[in-house]
Amino acid sequence: MGENVVREKLKLLPDAPGVYIMLDKDGAVIYVGKARVLKNRVRQYFHASPKPSKVQAMVEQIADFSYVVTPSELDALALENTYIKKYKPKYNILLKDDKTYPYIKVHTKEAFPHLSVTRKVKRGDGKYFGPFMGGISCKEIVDIAARVYHIRTCSSAIGGKPKKPCLNYHLGRCGAPCAHLVSEEAYAACVQKTIAFLGGEYEEAAALLTQKMNAFAENEEFELALEYRDKIEMLSRLGERRITAMPRDVDADIWAYAANGLYAAITVLVTRGGVMQGSRTYALDEGAAERGESFLSFLTQYYAAHAVPHEIVLDEATDDALLIAYAEEKAGRKVELTRPKFGIRRELLDMAAGNAKEYLEKSVSAIRHKNDMTVNACERLQTLLHLSRYPKRMECYDISNISGVDKVGSMVVFTDGEADKYEYRRFRIRTVEGADDFASLREVLSRRLAKLKTAEEERFPKPQLIVIDGGKGQLGAVKAAFDEMGVTDIDLVALAKQEEEVYTLFQDAPVRLDRRDYALRTLQRIRDEAHRFAVTYFRNLHSKRNLASVLDEIEGVGKQKRENLMRAFGTIDKIMRADEAELARVDGIGPALAARIRTYFQGL
Repeated sequence: MGENVVREKLKLLPDAPGVYIMLDKDGAVIYVGKARVLKNRVRQYFHASPKPSKVQAMVEQIADFSYVVTPSELDALALENTYIKKYKPKYNILLKDDKTYPYIKVHTKEAFPHLSVTRKVKRGDGKYFGPFMGGISCKEIVDIAARVYHIRTCSSAIGGKPKKPCLNYHLGRCGAPCAHLVSEEAYAACVQKTIAFLGGEYEEAAALLTQKMNAFAENEEFELALEYRDKIEMLSRLGERRITAMPRDVDADIWAYAANGLYAAITVLVTRGGVMQGSRTYALDEGAAERGESFLSFLTQYYAAHAVPHEIVLDEATDDALLIAYAEEKAGRKVELTRPKFGIRRELLDMAAGNAKEYLEKSVSAIRHKNDMTVNACERLQTLLHLSRYPKRMECYDISNISGVDKVGSMVVFTDGEADKYEYRRFRIRTVEGADDFASLREVLSRRLAKLKTAEEERFPKPQLIVIDGGKGQLGAVKAAFDEMGVTDIDLVALAKQEEEVYTLFQDAPVRLDRRDYALRTLQRIRDEAHRFAVTYFRNLHSKRNLASVLDEIEGVGKQKRENLMRAFGTIDKIMRADEAELARVDGIGPALAARIRTYFQGL
């Protein structure tokens, strides 16, 4: 896009809040930002004023931009987060490799609430406790609640007709409301005690567990006594995390940010009920936004997947009103933001800041190494393989089957050289008879490519590069499928296993990359991940098939030997993983038949 056209578009920017999207010459999204006034914010990038090096590098790549007007800046903040997740822009600060921690949920909407462990928090459908971090087992805590307060851990419906009490009732772990053995009022009292326990009041539970431990010890039931001792010790560890100067009704996340111009580290300390649940530090590329904007963007991404506490503690300059508005809308209640100058909150804030600074100092080399393996490796691939564009989204496909049975295909996705597991897809082969991997691969790619330029492209974005496991023959077969469907704007390469040679469309001879080159390692990682994902799916399907019907396909395995294998291993998956020695030890199998069985499964 020419500078004159960009200049004309700048004149048309509205005096309204919204989200702007910066694009490079290939049309790839390289930055997403939100603005209170789009006209003022976007024009700043194209002024001749001095800019930080990272911002200047981003501006030099801008070939076009677009924008979306929103009703308010809060709506713009939420939309910015959606677009960052969708496009993963190169110059935004990104919350990558995030994992959610488990919570314990009390299903308070039920007449007889039960407990469950979940990683997803939904507003208004129960009471949640957590997150539980640092080696504390949610299942252990739920088990203690069941043993002490007899609250149920199953989700069975409770109707007007009583059921037969299950084993948990007989073990003293449930009051059996399903059998009508406890009234709704008495059970509600148990629920209230459980809620207090989960909120950090461990003393009563510890006392009751101690009584039971002593009783088992007196009866010389030492295994049970040891089991209860372990549970008491876990409660003791939880109690040791209590922050004595922190009120028990305080749920707070304490945040600190450290940066050096290229990289950043963000630390969060999580306290719930006055108890330190744990901490987490994230290592990141700093991004092209101002520091306060980057921090706000990170917090928005974090709280999109995590529960919002009652209090957010930080020292970093950001748009406080916007952050509070977002947090309160997400939580559905009041959220307090504090910037303490002294007291326990200040001490925790200093601790978080120290952790972030130390982590950044120690992990700069690790971050650089990660960049070499990911973004920098993708840039080298573009150069070494003469790709038409930077391979931001790479897709790789693999087929798995045994003798044509349960044929499956996998699609794995790497974004900027990192596995993007939310984008993985699986295919069951529908039209191919027998074990024809070429035909199966053509079917999978045809179904995948058919989604381009349709409404489904929103869910299945177009890749810049497709990687095929194979050599020149596989590459030619897939290229024929591309030609049939008129696909011309996706690069295609094949990686041959034996010599790890890369076949491309720009030359007949393969490209040989140094085995130590991160560009080759990236191709190997996506190829191996596609194989792993296909095998996992295949095994899941194959294990569901009737074990007898699969073994019947192997010469020499009759009814008796099949039953012997079933007794020895139990599932087809375990037989597939067994070596010849393990198979040969099964009654009636022997070395020769074991070798035949193993050979049968070698096709995987």
